[in-house]
Amino acid sequence: MRDELRPDPDALLAKLKREERTSGRGRLHIFFGASAGVGKTYAMLQAAHDRRREGMDVVVGHVDTHGRPETAALVEGIPALPPREVPYRGKTVREFDLDAALQRRPRLLLVDELAHTNVPGSRHERRFQDVEELLAAGIDVYTTLNVQHLESLNDVVAQVTGVTVRETVPDSVVESADEVELIDLPPDELLARLREGKVYVQDQAERALSGFFRKSNLMALRELALRATADRVDEQVQVYRRAEAKQRTWPITEKLLVCISPSPSALRVVRAGRRLARRLRADWTVLYLEQPRHFSLGRGDRDYAAQAMRAAETLGGETVTLAGHDAVGEILRYARDNNFSRIVVGKPGRFWRLRDVFAGSFVARLAERSGDIDVFIVHGGRDKEAARPRARETGPPPIDWTRYGWSAATVAACTILIALLQEDLGLANQSMIYLVGVVFVAHRWGRGPSILASILSVAVFDFLFVPPFYTFNISDTEYAVTFVVMLVVGLLISTLTVRVQEAAEMARQRERRTSALYSLSRELASSRNLDPMIAAVRRHVLNLFGAGTAVFLVLDDDGLVLRGEGEAPAFAKDAKEAAVAQWVHQHSQPAGQGTSTLSGAAALYLPLTGSRGPVGVLAIHFAPGAGDPNTDQMHLLEAFASQTALALERALLAREAHRQRLAVEGEKLRNAILAAVSHDLRTPLASIAGAASSLEASGERLDPQARRELVLTIHEEADRMVRLANNLLEMGRLQSGTVALRRDWQPIEEVFGSALHALEGPIGSRRVDVRVPPDLPLVSFDEVLIERVLFNLLENALRYTPAGSPLEIAASPRDGEILVEILDRGPGITPGEEERIFEKFFRGEAARAGHGAGLGLAVARAIVEAHGGRIWVENRPGGGAAFRFTLPIVGEPPAVSDATGEGGAAAVDAAGAAGS
Repeated sequence: MRDELRPDPDALLAKLKREERTSGRGRLHIFFGASAGVGKTYAMLQAAHDRRREGMDVVVGHVDTHGRPETAALVEGIPALPPREVPYRGKTVREFDLDAALQRRPRLLLVDELAHTNVPGSRHERRFQDVEELLAAGIDVYTTLNVQHLESLNDVVAQVTGVTVRETVPDSVVESADEVELIDLPPDELLARLREGKVYVQDQAERALSGFFRKSNLMALRELALRATADRVDEQVQVYRRAEAKQRTWPITEKLLVCISPSPSALRVVRAGRRLARRLRADWTVLYLEQPRHFSLGRGDRDYAAQAMRAAETLGGETVTLAGHDAVGEILRYARDNNFSRIVVGKPGRFWRLRDVFAGSFVARLAERSGDIDVFIVHGGRDKEAARPRARETGPPPIDWTRYGWSAATVAACTILIALLQEDLGLANQSMIYLVGVVFVAHRWGRGPSILASILSVAVFDFLFVPPFYTFNISDTEYAVTFVVMLVVGLLISTLTVRVQEAAEMARQRERRTSALYSLSRELASSRNLDPMIAAVRRHVLNLFGAGTAVFLVLDDDGLVLRGEGEAPAFAKDAKEAAVAQWVHQHSQPAGQGTSTLSGAAALYLPLTGSRGPVGVLAIHFAPGAGDPNTDQMHLLEAFASQTALALERALLAREAHRQRLAVEGEKLRNAILAAVSHDLRTPLASIAGAASSLEASGERLDPQARRELVLTIHEEADRMVRLANNLLEMGRLQSGTVALRRDWQPIEEVFGSALHALEGPIGSRRVDVRVPPDLPLVSFDEVLIERVLFNLLENALRYTPAGSPLEIAASPRDGEILVEILDRGPGITPGEEERIFEKFFRGEAARAGHGAGLGLAVARAIVEAHGGRIWVENRPGGGAAFRFTLPIVGEPPAVSDATGEGGAAAVDAAGAAGS
């Protein structure tokens, strides 16, 4: 009883944290009502006048009188901040001036209409955000709010009234308010005020009466407001009781606690509790107390509790599982902490037990210690459905007589030891040896063998070592006391020892579950993709339960599909098992092995339900002979399923966001391509058309040199169009993610020669120096794509450097990668454009006067990054730019023969010759 009255340290800690969080913060008082016109603003102004008469500094920040003269009269006499005038859509809107309020810093500020949306351009989008900043600055705020503006009730209000409210306030704002005062007005009086023009002007009032302000709507909104206020008051009561350690139950609202045990009557007790809760219109919770003795129960008996808990959830109740030795104490502590007014228990099936003679029955002890909590005892007979024959084990496990044999052997060993030392030990010390044996038996083999050891020890001690010997007669009453004390102490020690072991076992079970959940959640949190998450779940389930796992997910428009079919267990590929998974997904209920639904399935199927709905199904296939999962396993698997569902939902949302981002980028790319094509193809097409028309009109009269220049113009402009088209197509392929790299181990210098050969015409007589060390290792890359990178970088250098200036190409090994450099002596890169120069369609200052769509460098970066490398540009000392990119050396390159090495050297020579 003393423990029940002890304050909860967690509650005290929460109180301290709450006080620390609110210290220095202003207080928020919300005048709450069912709809406009009930008098919220009027009540707020009256309260403000009361505060002014008390000497408080009160200022009006914003009050909307809606043309009501009595409300406007109350505004007079209270200092007001001038409104902030904001131009919006050709009008001047008068808004609350947050900065002026922060500068003025009154003790109390009136800010009407908490759900108001501010004019675009304001510091905060919504007025409740303005209020949050005021509270953080230490300013008390009075404000008003209608029930239809609560975020959690938005859908309910739309369903009842047919009107969707756009301006809503998060429930957390109202929950954190220091005071919520309900301003109530019956619907008939509100309608009368509306007809008299005391709510809106006449034209608005008539529209309101025929629309939103129907009596049925007002009645529904009034009920919502009353319920919301009552829920808040109830929550405040609970917080106060926990903070002040109030142990007495306050029967303000009816709350039922239904207690069950692992017995066939558990389901019947849950149903009886549900009926009683419905009659009382009360909230109800089902409590299952896990005691140490439950570990020794058969699997079928433990499953009765799991079946009853699932039924409670189906019937709409909450479920709670606690652990402890003292069932009555744990139940009453939980009931008082959560202000339950009634407790429902089942009538015991047996009315006489040995321990009940000494300690009293569970029901009697619960009724005696319940105090002001009512205790209901319902019929606890066996439920027909729960008692249905099962294929699983029911009843307690068979007695292990071996443990009792070892118990007797231990007593015999103690007897032999005492016989050997009898001359040196008195009777008191001899009895101590027996007590040591009892402790050993209790520690090693449990309660029953330890009780046997206690009784045998007293009997053998009396028979062999206490005169008269070899008889159970007692010659001295002193020995009788010794025997009784020895028996009681032996039983007490054995009981306490077993309890300690049971408590340790319960702690290990809880630690095992907590550790498993923590390990799984940590691994799921560190994964970003679906496959690693599914692999983590499979691994954890296999390690803990020795069971195979399959995951069915809803992907795209394909419905429920098996994820990772190649690695999934064979059972998951069966069409019948897939049908069970489909049923579980549609109904969001467990099914299959160990449940009462589709129990013939080969596996247990659990729904994966995230915050936005079902995302898939988790299938667990236990090894043959393992039997159905017990209660503990089901709880742990359901927790696994919950964690897995949230992680998979996060991955699916990220996948969908990536897909949407790709779609947006693709749309931007298409628009940019169209703009680039329309702009950058116009000039070459005009040049080609002009040259071609000149050749057609006066080709015979032109001298050969002029005709050659026109043909060369057509050829150059056509080449330019081809390069632009290639870059556009390449960027489109890279953007869509359809490019598959064809990697081969090869020397990088061969690609140098290919790129220089392709640019032989534009290079002309310009000098190009190629520097490649002879021991440069091979690299695995896509030859065609890397040649495109070199082509684009060299073409960029040729286009934006003075004619005749030299170019350099170099390659060198560096920490597991190859560094490639293209160096020029041009004007360099404008500071600040080093990163932007690789963006699509970006053209630097040096390029804006020239040609090109700004895709060449973007294509180069996309190709390099697809290879796992990086690309960047730097200005060189003495002038010019240095474009550099890396290619990682992944894996072990193949052995290179002498012939291959000679070919590589020849390629370098050819490259140097082509560029010189």
